[in-house]
Amino acid sequence: MERSWQYDKGGQKQGASNMIYGLRPLIEAIKSGKQIEKIFLQAGAGGELMAELKALIMQNKVPAQQVPTEKLNRLTSGNHQGVVGFLAVIEYASLENILPAVFEDGKVPLVVVFDRITDVRNFGAMVRTAECAGVNVVVVPSQGNAAIGEDAVKTSAGALMRVPVCKSDNLKTTIHFLKASGLQVVAATEKARMLYTEADFSKPTAIVMGSEEDGVSNELLKLCDTSLRIPLQGEIASLNVSVACGVFLFEVIRQRGA
Repeated sequence: MERSWQYDKGGQKQGASNMIYGLRPLIEAIKSGKQIEKIFLQAGAGGELMAELKALIMQNKVPAQQVPTEKLNRLTSGNHQGVVGFLAVIEYASLENILPAVFEDGKVPLVVVFDRITDVRNFGAMVRTAECAGVNVVVVPSQGNAAIGEDAVKTSAGALMRVPVCKSDNLKTTIHFLKASGLQVVAATEKARMLYTEADFSKPTAIVMGSEEDGVSNELLKLCDTSLRIPLQGEIASLNVSVACGVFLFEVIRQRGA
């Protein structure tokens, strides 16, 4: 039996507490400084309010995607006016603030960078592993990553509420920043010659974990200090990314003697 949803006057669907729909509610949400996870816009939609919303999206660098009307209708049966958005369920942190604080506390930074992890179950499992491994911060791209919604929080077993998460508009710029901050940046890829056990993880480190489809992108691989692989005995060419993430992180723990 299909669940019946009730809608409040603000265009928010009760039972999906981070969803907002309608032009005016989304405009006011952005203006009020609320963190928006993503906005879906009806392809080809126009009008004065839509133009105002698009301008705000550009000014505030809010992730947005144009989609067919059918997509919006599947998200809500309310009067969406060509736009449905999702509020962030976590408060994003600033990498520029976190790293100096880690150094000041006398700790050796450990950062994980997610390059287009699109499966919410993998995403949640990886954040959970990161929290268990004492990762200082997880970096995710603002586009092309699994949405950080209620499902992600659930699959992370609540770890998303404990591990600082930073959103990056440009992962290449972020990697440059990490290197300039004194971290070695390593890529986890089955294409590497060097084994993950041969790396020195006692140093400040950022580990880049790549997409389920094609691994770490070539443009990021070129920026990393080194690439590392996990040796495999079977015929399947690669591990699930969340499993590989765990292998890398607990090698860091082993080497650091935690």
